[in-house]
Amino acid sequence: MSEQPSTEPRETFTLGPFLVPRLWTGLWQLSSNAWGSAAAPKIRRQMTRYAELGYTAFDMADHYGPAELLFGEFRGKLPSPGGIIGATKWCVFRPMQVTREAVRAAVQERLARMQARKIDLLQFHWQDYNDKQYLTALQYLQELQQEGKITTLGLCNFDAIRTDEICTELGPGVVVSNQVQFSLIDTRPLHGMADVCQRHNVKLLTYGTLCGGFLADKWLNAAEPDLYSSNLTPSQRKYLDMILKAWGDWPLFQALLGTLRNIGDRHGGISIANIATRWVLDHPCVGAVIIGARMGLSEHTDDNARVYSVRLTQADYTEIDAVLERSNGRRLVTTIGDCGAEYR
Repeated sequence: MSEQPSTEPRETFTLGPFLVPRLWTGLWQLSSNAWGSAAAPKIRRQMTRYAELGYTAFDMADHYGPAELLFGEFRGKLPSPGGIIGATKWCVFRPMQVTREAVRAAVQERLARMQARKIDLLQFHWQDYNDKQYLTALQYLQELQQEGKITTLGLCNFDAIRTDEICTELGPGVVVSNQVQFSLIDTRPLHGMADVCQRHNVKLLTYGTLCGGFLADKWLNAAEPDLYSSNLTPSQRKYLDMILKAWGDWPLFQALLGTLRNIGDRHGGISIANIATRWVLDHPCVGAVIIGARMGLSEHTDDNARVYSVRLTQADYTEIDAVLERSNGRRLVTTIGDCGAEYR
């Protein structure tokens, strides 16, 4: 753990009424012991440290184990919790009959678990596009927003067509964000989603930007890992599968890592992860990158903050594009489907 916090100025953007940082802390690793586990007090202490270092926005969900509970306990003990943003999700994975009461119950459960009077950002996921009740559910969520139960509404893993439909149906400014996968490997948001975001003033909150940690110096010049190795986390298995089967192969991925390392060296030794994050942040449709944290187990706050010091040049982009042109990245939107299709 680093003793001295980075002095790099934080970048921010506007999300509804909030001014939020462009790097968010993702709590999905609390959903399974496969990432490791730590005692609750240690996790809450590390959340406090993150907040003190400027990482004031936390992303969680109804199915991320105790994430909502731990966040609520952490924020509830702060002397001035007003600057801390809690974004959670209501995810509908199975068929349901949408009623006003059912939607209210889901929101009340989030409020209770987070010990909150109002949800800062509620992100909605709906599994089955053929069941158009997602529009009804969002209309009920809009009612709860008007009641003061929710400050801002967002989406999670909706594709460009449905995001456009929802934003048109609900009206301007109701939906402020969509959380989707976006990285140098997965560039699907650039094929339709970016245009929808511009049209409706929606910002992307991106995950998978570091591909479970594969876009990092650790993997430069490393042997291709076994996809079924017990040493890999669930995220790493997911993204390694995409790298090897959909995007390209391990030698091409090594070429990408080598290019990012060279660019990082030109920028004063910035890490591969920093360059990969900066590349995503530089797209106008992106509000923030969500970086997963193994709370209570490890910390990369200082290295992550160096992203704010990087300004990529046209030469940097050209070198990166030369590698990406050799991949299947631009075809993922047809081979896998649009944003979120891999979950449906």
